[in-house]
Amino acid sequence: MLPTTAYSPQTQGNGSLNSRDAARHTAGAKRHKYLRRLFRFRAMDFEFAVWQMLYLFTSPQKVYRNFHYRKQTKDQWARDDPAFLVLLSIWLCVSTLGFAFVLGMGFLEMIKLLLWVVFIDCIGVGLLISTLMWAISNKYLMKQQSKDYDVEWGYAFDVHLNAFYPLLVILHFIQLFFINHIVFINHDWFVGCFFGNTLWLIAVGYYIYITFLGYSALPFLKNTVIMLYPFALLVLLYILSLGLGWNFTKGLCWFYKFRVQ
Repeated sequence: MLPTTAYSPQTQGNGSLNSRDAARHTAGAKRHKYLRRLFRFRAMDFEFAVWQMLYLFTSPQKVYRNFHYRKQTKDQWARDDPAFLVLLSIWLCVSTLGFAFVLGMGFLEMIKLLLWVVFIDCIGVGLLISTLMWAISNKYLMKQQSKDYDVEWGYAFDVHLNAFYPLLVILHFIQLFFINHIVFINHDWFVGCFFGNTLWLIAVGYYIYITFLGYSALPFLKNTVIMLYPFALLVLLYILSLGLGWNFTKGLCWFYKFRVQ
């Protein structure tokens, strides 16, 4: 692990940042730097972003270990490189168009579905969830209230993106290869409901677990285990859906078609 503090000419004798350097570490300055890099593709580290995407499936703890390193070297928990967001956006667009193709939508319907999924499902819902988790963690999960420690909103949004990526791959990519052959053909049979709902169980379970890892990685938060409690409700809903024959994938496809009509 890298040292958490280090003296530099930019720091005062007590280890705090001087006023000029502190201005560079404000939320507004970090946001401006991030948005500025969003349009500089050559400055983005796409190779490292791909590494993160792979490890979110195999070993998500390693991804959050890198967030620790960033805090120690750049004094911020949130990503300062938008490469992950760019690759996630590409994944989202391609998988959504694939979903529209599998459902037999026309060109105009594809575009409408893409706009809905990108701006409402991903950005809109993501901003809502991130803001909610940011507020809850800062108000109820802090070990001690202090202006020196807080959950950055950008970090909360990064945690959502990390958790959203496996969910996107499972439900918007892997599931595409089985919708017409298993889920829809057998949608009135147990096998179709079981297969589709099991994919939902895995995808949402990934989201809950990676979200938990994100907040438990912050050393100044307590009781983060409560973020695993939705697992019980998820499993209960899964069992109930199998018993009642609720096919979540069939419902999602119906909802997508309803949106673009």
